[in-house]
Amino acid sequence: MNDSQIGSALREKIIFIIVIGLFAVLSFQLFKMQILDEPAYEVKSNENSVKKSIIDAPRGVFFDRNFKVIVSNKPSYTIEITPSEYNTELNPLLEKIFKLDKGYIQEVLYEKRRFSKYQPRRIKRDADIQSIAWLEENNGKFPGVKYIVEMQRDYSFGINGSHIFGYTKEISAEQLSLANDVYDIGDYIGSSGIEKTYEVYLRGRNGAQFVLVDSKQRTIGNYLEGTHNTKPIKGFDLILSIDAEAQKAAEEAFNGLKGALVAIEPSTGEVLAFVSAPDFNLSDFTSVTSQDIWTNLRIDEDKPLFNRATMSINPPGSTHKMLSALAALQEGIITTSDYINCSGGYQFGNRFFKCTHVHGKVNVITAIEKSCNTFFYQLILKTGFDKWAEYSSKFGFGSKTGIDISEESPGIQPNSEYYNRVYGQGKWTKGYIVSLGIGQGELSTTPVQLAKYVSLIANNGKTRTPHIVKGFIKSGTNEFTPIEYPEIEVKIDQENFDIVKEGMFKVVQGEGTARNIRIPGLNIAGKTGTAQNPHGKDHAQFIGFAPFENPRIAIAVMVENVGFGSTYAAPIAQKVIKAYLRINGNAAINQNIAAKELKENL
Repeated sequence: MNDSQIGSALREKIIFIIVIGLFAVLSFQLFKMQILDEPAYEVKSNENSVKKSIIDAPRGVFFDRNFKVIVSNKPSYTIEITPSEYNTELNPLLEKIFKLDKGYIQEVLYEKRRFSKYQPRRIKRDADIQSIAWLEENNGKFPGVKYIVEMQRDYSFGINGSHIFGYTKEISAEQLSLANDVYDIGDYIGSSGIEKTYEVYLRGRNGAQFVLVDSKQRTIGNYLEGTHNTKPIKGFDLILSIDAEAQKAAEEAFNGLKGALVAIEPSTGEVLAFVSAPDFNLSDFTSVTSQDIWTNLRIDEDKPLFNRATMSINPPGSTHKMLSALAALQEGIITTSDYINCSGGYQFGNRFFKCTHVHGKVNVITAIEKSCNTFFYQLILKTGFDKWAEYSSKFGFGSKTGIDISEESPGIQPNSEYYNRVYGQGKWTKGYIVSLGIGQGELSTTPVQLAKYVSLIANNGKTRTPHIVKGFIKSGTNEFTPIEYPEIEVKIDQENFDIVKEGMFKVVQGEGTARNIRIPGLNIAGKTGTAQNPHGKDHAQFIGFAPFENPRIAIAVMVENVGFGSTYAAPIAQKVIKAYLRINGNAAINQNIAAKELKENL
């Protein structure tokens, strides 16, 4: 056989091998499609003929501490479009009819583009009856557009509580991609307040309905007679520590004012009332929030979205004087027998630190009652900067309280290390710390920190982490499960707490700066304060507790840009104390009646 013949035979063999190889590959792919991948293709086939509809689970309801409903759910109309059936040329018309921002529908479609085109997208929640009537009248003219009935938040129970409850918003595509099938497209998710903190309790579990559809996505019957359908499971109800009467009184008292209020039950850390003013209308967030509303809230100079109760930091002013007193008493630096003479101020080096009055001879009790700056200027120097800072830190200043609302500032608690970092090693003197003795200077606190601090004083150094949610009730049961919160203890001798509390008692019941808020038959202890504000009028502050003999409520109030604490802050505290203790009104709710009401509501 010559070379030419050999080459020809070799080529034929190679071609034969290639053909056989291709045939083997094709045969394997056919086998794989028909046998190995049959289940996957069967599922795909079902997806094309079986349509899944999500049935939203209602979120858990909020009850106040007396088992009154304060946030619930109500049915509302939601308009949705299914991309596989929808013509985007209708966008301008639908946006006009349903009062949506221009371009909103396209934005929704684009954001959710990665999801199945057969899955509906919600474009309008809480649609009015006129919109629904228009859809009914034009039924069939707008393929892919329909309305459904689903639950939305109901805030019609007499209190606003926007910074307590927080708001929900539709889950974003990014959040949905990370949710591990816990959420469905169009679900609402907690975005602030306790809606966010307790999302895992509140969200419930969606149900699903499977129906057979034809090639035009028209329903032709139930899939497998509904055996795969699941019912939605409602989220857990939350029992809040909030007292609806006290909360309502607090909100009304801040009418037109800016500031914050936090009231706490001293022995438990339970938050009884919580206000950040101004606030915002939570009902604006139950539907698709327009860009105009968002823009107005964000650019509003009064910052209604800003949670002043946990985020606003200001010098505590004279409300911090009891801390200085407790530190000095506990360290044995002073006793009630130690007096100083107040001649209207304190000369330190070449600088004169003013007092509000000439108080004459004062001890620690009188200094608290009269709010004598001269006494406390000297006291911090006697105690020592870092020892004073150590005690202040023990009461929680400079750290977050851990309240069950995610947004919180730790404030600023200065000490030597802080000053070295800010001013430089050896570049500050004792003169820098004199004003700290009266709660001014770099020391900055939040209203919730002040409420925790006065709770510790009222309850002799013991409380629990401030919290708004007492516990939850599982869906379908009446079983209440409490949430345990950490105990907090500051070890100060009882006699020293008694000394400081006597001074606070005299602030209101004696000749102090808050005697204007006395309530006949009730002893209140308190302390006014003024937070110096370099940008305008000073902020008014008040902390206190009542009844003095057996404290049931401790409170901190801050009112911005109004001046002295006795004029604005203390009267607000008085109104809330009266509301909570049911003074000049209804008696405190009997727990048996409350339990009965809870059972009826559930």
